[in-house]
Amino acid sequence: IAIISVLAAMLLSAFVKSKELSRTAQCIGNLRQWGLAFRMYADDNDDFLPRRGQGVQALFQIDRPADWFNALPPYFGCSSFQQLVLSSNKPAAHGQSVFVCPTAKDAGGTYFLPYAMNMNLSPWNLPVATKFSEVLQPSFVVALGDAPGPYSATFPSTRAYSVVAPHSSRVNLLFLGGQVQSFAGSYVGCGIGDPRRDDVRWLTGTASDTQASAY
Repeated sequence: IAIISVLAAMLLSAFVKSKELSRTAQCIGNLRQWGLAFRMYADDNDDFLPRRGQGVQALFQIDRPADWFNALPPYFGCSSFQQLVLSSNKPAAHGQSVFVCPTAKDAGGTYFLPYAMNMNLSPWNLPVATKFSEVLQPSFVVALGDAPGPYSATFPSTRAYSVVAPHSSRVNLLFLGGQVQSFAGSYVGCGIGDPRRDDVRWLTGTASDTQASAY
């Protein structure tokens, strides 16, 4: 009986680990689709990037076409976030949607977006959207990442909108150059603040950097 119990525990642990690996892979696949959409959107819009949506506030305004969650979905054959909400199909936890990380849990709020755009990238308080070519070293600048859910934008911070690490304490990040990588949450600064890593950059080399200290 003792041997059977040990074997059962080992099998359960392996099953849980395998399931989490599958969820992580699905999340990475979602982010890669968003990455392709960022590039295609810029190609179609004179090199301009979509807007980050709302900043430090929980998402409540969803009717701006230039916000990433409305501007990018058509590039992979999906309805915009606004259209999904209007048709009573807004993304929900554990749903099969490119909007949803399969590991994410709904923390409450009006809307659920477990991916969020870099809060310092193409914010609305700039008079025009940021151009792709203006971003310094886009291969190292975060475009989108795992987020708490109620926000459309994220940043490493002690505040509620901070980027999160739902994959066994790891966070998946999409970089503006199109690649997706997984990092330990502590390395990225989840719940703490931006550690200013050379390979994980939230600063863009554009005018938006002057306000990044407020996040």
